[in-house]
Amino acid sequence: MSEKVFRYKVSFDGSKIFYRIYEFRRDMTLFSLHKFLDGDLGFAPDQMIAFKGIKDEDTISLYGLFDLGSGTLDGVTLQATLDKGESTLLYVFDLAKSKYLRLTFEGNDEWLARKTYPNLLEEQGKIPNQFSSNKHIDFLSIDEQEHFDMDSQEDAEEEDDGEE
Repeated sequence: MSEKVFRYKVSFDGSKIFYRIYEFRRDMTLFSLHKFLDGDLGFAPDQMIAFKGIKDEDTISLYGLFDLGSGTLDGVTLQATLDKGESTLLYVFDLAKSKYLRLTFEGNDEWLARKTYPNLLEEQGKIPNQFSSNKHIDFLSIDEQEHFDMDSQEDAEEEDDGEE
C-alpha cells in the first residue's frame, strides 16, 4: 500500500477571493498544523488557538493546547480526525473574537519522496485584512470602501460629540 497525503482547502468564511490548497502528511499533528498555518499566514503568535472538528456541520470535537475533551493538539493527527468523520476543521486563531479558518478535506494524493510537506498546491487572493482587523474589508468595492470609511468617520464624530 502506498503512502498518502491529504489535500485540504483552507478558506476564510466571508472572503470570496482568498483560499489556499495544501497537501499535508496524514500523520501531521494538529500542533504542527497550527505552527505551519501560524507561520505561513502570519497570525499573531500570542493568540490562544483551538481546532474544532466538524462532521455533517455539527461540531463533534474540540482540540486545544490543553485537553478540552477531545485530545491535545500534539496528540491528534489529521488521520485521527478523518477516522472520526471530521472532514472539516475550523482553525480558531483568535478565540476572543471567534476568528477562524475553514480547512476542508478535498481528498488523497500519492506521497512523493521528492516533495516536501506541507506543500502549497494552489492559492488565490491575498491574506484578508480580517486576520489582523476587527472589520472585514478584503473584497469591498470602491463604493463600499467609501461607505465604510464614511461610517468609520461618523462613528469617530459621534464619540467626539459624546465626550463634551
